Amino acid sequence: MSSKKTNTFSKVTKVVVWVMLIAILGAAILGGVMAVI
Repeated sequence: MSSKKTNTFSKVTKVVVWVMLIAILGAAILGGVMAVI
């Protein structure tokens, strides 16, 4: 097991989690704006 591979994997996982969070937040905000309009 190379620690470099694990490190890269954890970085990728972090990025994926952040992208998903931002996407969910964006969808929620967009939904709220559409509801107001």
